[in-house]
This record gives sequence, structure tokens and C-alpha cells, in this order.
Amino acid sequence: MSAQPNRLLLRIYHCYRVIISLLLQLIVIGGWQHVLWGTSPNLAFVASSWLYLLVNVLLAIGLPRPKHMLSVLVLALSDVLLLSLLNYTAGGVASGIGNFLVVSVGVANILLHGRIGLFIAAIAALGLLLPNVYLYLQTDAAVSGWLQAGSLGGLCFAAALLAQWLSKRSSLSERLAVQHAKSVARLEALNAHILQRMHTGILLFDEQCNILLANAESQRLFASPELVGRSIDHLSAELVDCFKQWQANPSLRPPSIKLQQDGPLLQLGFMSIEYGGKQHRLVFLEDLAKTLQQAQQIKLVALGRLSAAIAHEIRNPLAAISHAAQLLQESDCLQNEDAHFVRIIDQQAGRLNQIVENVLQLSRPRTLQGEASLIELGAWLSQFVLEYQSHLPPEQRLHLKRCQDKLHTQMEASQLRQVLTNLLQNGLRYSARKNNGKGQVWLKLYRREDSQQPVLDILDDGEGVPETIAAHLFEPFNSSESQGTGLGLYVSRELCELNRARLNYLPRPEGGSCMRIAFAYIKT
Repeated sequence: MSAQPNRLLLRIYHCYRVIISLLLQLIVIGGWQHVLWGTSPNLAFVASSWLYLLVNVLLAIGLPRPKHMLSVLVLALSDVLLLSLLNYTAGGVASGIGNFLVVSVGVANILLHGRIGLFIAAIAALGLLLPNVYLYLQTDAAVSGWLQAGSLGGLCFAAALLAQWLSKRSSLSERLAVQHAKSVARLEALNAHILQRMHTGILLFDEQCNILLANAESQRLFASPELVGRSIDHLSAELVDCFKQWQANPSLRPPSIKLQQDGPLLQLGFMSIEYGGKQHRLVFLEDLAKTLQQAQQIKLVALGRLSAAIAHEIRNPLAAISHAAQLLQESDCLQNEDAHFVRIIDQQAGRLNQIVENVLQLSRPRTLQGEASLIELGAWLSQFVLEYQSHLPPEQRLHLKRCQDKLHTQMEASQLRQVLTNLLQNGLRYSARKNNGKGQVWLKLYRREDSQQPVLDILDDGEGVPETIAAHLFEPFNSSESQGTGLGLYVSRELCELNRARLNYLPRPEGGSCMRIAFAYIKT
């Protein structure tokens, strides 16, 4: 009997018994007992009605919320016994008070199941029959009430069985509803978990363009941890324009956009759904970096197959040309002008051989050579700049500016060294070209406030990159120099992406270039 009773039903039961008690008091005070039951008022009925009222009020106050079924059993027994007493003092079943016993038995069997409920019904039946037996032994007036008392006793058992059956059905339905609610809650939690773990950004907004839902990926793409409640009009003008174009022509594929200058290229998708009885809109933000990377890998695979097929065909005649040029250079009868042309042949043959080597190296799949380790960027950069500066001529300088916080990322140190070496070589070369041989590069390490990412800017004061070239700056074999192969920046970006970093070019308003590396954020 440690189960929790139905507290709502108990409160209703308390109110019901108090109301019945008050009605009985009205009958006593108004002197309507003779009118209703044809009997004269007697002291026993008055006393039992007052007792019934007093007990009900005390139980309602003392046991408003019983925590154990034993308290409910005491409550039901007291109600049945007091009603039986009232039935007897009022003159038996002819008074009609026995009908209240049927109601009490029904409520008791909703709260108390099994044999205990039937025990309450048996007590009520005895309470209906025993007064008739007693009155029969005293007088012959109760003979006519046997059938009514027996019928009410049978109704008590019928009410008990019906109440228990209805209670079991209700409990079963309640358990099924609870299980269904738990299943729905688990599914909602699973859906929310999947939504938050998706690599596609998702926004849900209403007709007023107020955002109702945003997953973690969309927060990362917008570089804002709080998107819910904001309007898309305040997030991106390009996004709003694409949304209006989709509204005008849903069959038109939205263009690709960038939410931030150094952010990834995104493919938009829109969908109209009904949510909460109203029409809402879904926005899908898919990062095209992986798609472009896969396309680039397919391109490189094809290039690798082509280069492997023609490598031997090129190398054999190229080796012959280079060997012949070297033999000509060793000849004593070669004139100065002819020797100059032979050197050109040898140099260009060497350059062509280097291009073939670069193409073959580029076609090979690039992977992590070692195990990526946790790097504290500030200390690592300080040591790297010190070593790199020691190999530079006096007219070329590196300047490192770092924040005081310890910024950590996970990256293979050798590949980070290769990336920085390539970027510093480019920066110093273009800076020296503009400043008559004197070159300098600034390295600025800081943490982004919106996403907590460690960021390294490599700044130079050269001439910058024209817009026509900047759009294809990281493509292979794209070089503005006659002696370059155009593979340095492509390999640098590839190594950054391999270590979950991002390399981008940004123009400097005051002149020059900015190569920005956004490292993967690692919590420590």
C-alpha cells in the first residue's frame, strides 16, 4: 500500500462528502426529516449527522493529500461506517441514505483495487442489511425494506466491480499514454540531437522572418551563438535577396553565397512547411567546400592518370635533350653566342622536368604524414619566427604580434611549417619587389570573439593581388610569374584543410595582402 493515490479524485471525494454532510445538516436544522422519510426527528440521527460532518471536515483538513493507500483505506472505511450509521438512525433503506453508500463504494474501488475494494463493498452491504435485521427483530416495520436493502447491497458489489474495471482500463490507457509520451520525447530528443549534429545549417523562420530554430552548424556559419528570435533581415542581405528570388520562382535554384568575407561558399535551399498550424520556411545552408574538394580530387585523379601515362613519353626525350645540352656545353669549339643558347636549352629542360615532377607529386593522394598533435600556437610561432629570421638577409624582417591567451589547435607541425614557409616566401618576395629589395612581413595571432577560433594573419606591404587573379588564387598552375608553377598556394590550402584549418586571401585597404589561417578550435 505504498502506491500514490489519485489526488485529484481524492479532493473531489473530500468535497463530495463535506457537501453531503452539509445537506444532512440542512435536513436536521430545517426539520425536513418527517417530510422526506416519514419519521420523526430523533437524537441519534442528529448526533450521527453532526459526527459525520465533523469527521469529514477533519479528514479533509488532516488528509488533503494522502501519500499512502493505507490512508485511503481508513478514509473509505470511515465513510462507509458513518453512512451505515446514518442509514440506521434515519430509519433504514427507506431513508435513501443507502444510495450514498453505492457512490462511496464506487469511489473507493477506483482508489483501492482488488480484494480491498471488494472488502469495502462487503462492509457497505452489511451496513445496509444489518439495520434491517435489527429493526426486524425490534419491530415488523422493516420487512418491506429487505428487497431494497438486498438490491442496494448487490449494487455495491456491481459498482465495485465496474469501478475496478474502469480503473484498470484507465490505468492501462494512462500507462500507454505515458509510454507514448516518453517515446515521443525520446524521438524529439533524438531528432534534436541529429539536427544539432548535422553538417548542413538549418534555419526555421515564420512569415515575419523571425528565426524560430537554428542548429549548431547554422550558428557556426553565421558566427553567432544566438540566432533564435532574430530576423533574417538583420543577418545577411544576400540571404534575403535569395529568399525573395525563391518566393518569386521556387523552381529556380538559388545562387551560392558567402555569409562572411573569409567564410565558406554556401549553397542555399528553401522549403515551405506547415508548423504549428502556420506556414513557415526552412533554409538549408550547405557548405560547398567538401563538394568542391571532391570535385578537385576527381580532377586530380584524372590529372594523375594522364601524367602517369605521359611521364615516360616526356621524360625520355627530355633526358636526351638535357644530356645533349650538357655535352654541347663541354665542347671546346662552341662559340659564346651558341653557348648562351645551349644554357637556355638546359635551363628550360630542367624547368620542364620540374613541372613533370610537380604534376606527378600533385596527383598522389595527400595524407597526414604523422600524427596531429596539440600545438600552443603562441609559443610555437615564436620559435618558428626566431629560426626563420636567422636565415633571412638583414634587409628582410618578420614581425610577430600575439595575444596573451594560450591558443591551442591540433595540427601536424611539419605541415604547418611548410604552409608558413610558403606564405612567408611569397610575402617577403612581393614586399621586397615593391620596396627595392627591403621586405617585411607581419604575423598577427589572435582569437576571434564570435567563434573562439585561433586566427593567424600573414600581412605584407606588397602590391596586393588583382581581383581577376584573386578569384583563382588557390587553383593549381595559376601563377602570375613566368618561373612559377602555381602549386604553392594550392598545396598550402590543401594542407590546411587536411588539418581542419582554412586558408583564405583578404586584400588590405592600406595596400598589400593578407593570408588568413583560421585554425580548428580546441577546448583545453
